[in-house]
Amino acid sequence: MASTISPSLTTTARPSRARGDVVARAGRPQAGRARRRDHARTSLARYLDGQGRAREVVAQAAFQGSVLVVDRDAATLGDRRLVAHLCADEPRENAALVCASYLDQARRGGYRCRSLAPADFLRSPLADGDDACLSAGRSAGDTEPTDRIGGTYRLLPRRTALSIPELRWRRHSPLPAGEQRTVSVREAVAALESYEPIRTLTRNALALACGDRELSTAALRAELVRVRLSPIVLNRRLREVALACIEREGLSLSEIATRCGRVKRDAAGNESGETSWLARRLGLLPEGGKERPTPWIHSDVLALIARRGLGLSPREVEVE
Repeated sequence: MASTISPSLTTTARPSRARGDVVARAGRPQAGRARRRDHARTSLARYLDGQGRAREVVAQAAFQGSVLVVDRDAATLGDRRLVAHLCADEPRENAALVCASYLDQARRGGYRCRSLAPADFLRSPLADGDDACLSAGRSAGDTEPTDRIGGTYRLLPRRTALSIPELRWRRHSPLPAGEQRTVSVREAVAALESYEPIRTLTRNALALACGDRELSTAALRAELVRVRLSPIVLNRRLREVALACIEREGLSLSEIATRCGRVKRDAAGNESGETSWLARRLGLLPEGGKERPTPWIHSDVLALIARRGLGLSPREVEVE
């Protein structure tokens, strides 16, 4: 059963009836403390898990102003799982970003969380390497990402006009040239035609740099957020699936384009699909005035080609 997500973005959690009964009996001082605890907890989203059980993701104040992002059973408030431990100096909206990313990965079955421990409320996010602020697993491995022409990508401090260096992605050209240049997260993802391992490596680097006042991560953090929120997505998987359908089912680019409503007419009035339009969207032909095909496509166009052109769900042609 697919999980159903319902973001709530409320600013306070609802206290359970049991807690309310205890507060009513205990008197005014404990009631005040309960209200303060509620204000320290923010509901980020509610959803149904694979078994149809209601769950809730909350942000909760922890050690020295840090924030725990926790997934818990919405009815019992038990079965608490640690999604992330954010540093005190992180923007508060990062909790919502982490929550959205977690739900997106949880929906695909690709996110694993350990149980929340009492010690998590008593230590810094960086006290243990396993408690990375934006923990995203270890799927990226330790190897350097390498693009199809042999360029490698490394996260390195870079001197700028700022008083401290900033952490950025650097592309190293293959030898003998060995040139280096700074690239954005988007450029690195485009070169690899994959979000991983760039996305995970960037998250982990930001986690390790939490609270480091000798290294700027503002640009890198903003780049990661832009890639995640952008409606422009990679087209590699769509291209692979379209070419497989053409080979397996005997389809043509013209027929797929026609199904998408992209039709042209010749001088005699004969109709055919706009194959050049489709080939550019699939990354088979470069856009006008460009040397190379683009690795990007708007998510609305991807959905159109998937649903009408190929008869598939957009999720089947998305790069994860």
